[in-house]
Amino acid sequence: METDNAIEVGMKGEQTFVVEERFTAAHLGSGSLRVLATPSMIGFMERTATELLQPRLPPGASSVGVHVDVHHLAATPVGGKVRVTAEVTGVDGRRVDFKVEAWDEVELVGQGVHQRVVIDVERFLQRLERKLPQVEP
Repeated sequence: METDNAIEVGMKGEQTFVVEERFTAAHLGSGSLRVLATPSMIGFMERTATELLQPRLPPGASSVGVHVDVHHLAATPVGGKVRVTAEVTGVDGRRVDFKVEAWDEVELVGQGVHQRVVIDVERFLQRLERKLPQVEP
């Protein structure tokens, strides 16, 4: 599935998230402190990239994350706001590469790269369904 040049290098998306208790390291078990958890920050980055792409995809298509390489540079407390940016840095067929950053109200708290692949949802679900009989209850 080609993207018909609808996705271009340089496209940017931005979203702001509030650090709620459910996004903390203590809540997720990825640490013991009530600060933004690295898995939550990565989730914010993926969501920002996903929502940048989705309006540009053909009907019946979506995207899935296939690679993340980020550094979590500083802590953000509960109640803090995190502004996340995603910028398309490369498009190769169905693969889309992003530069991602996260900033709280004081400083850069995370940065790295993320990669997504455009998929045909129906085909993806059919392949997934073939795995179901192999999953033990």
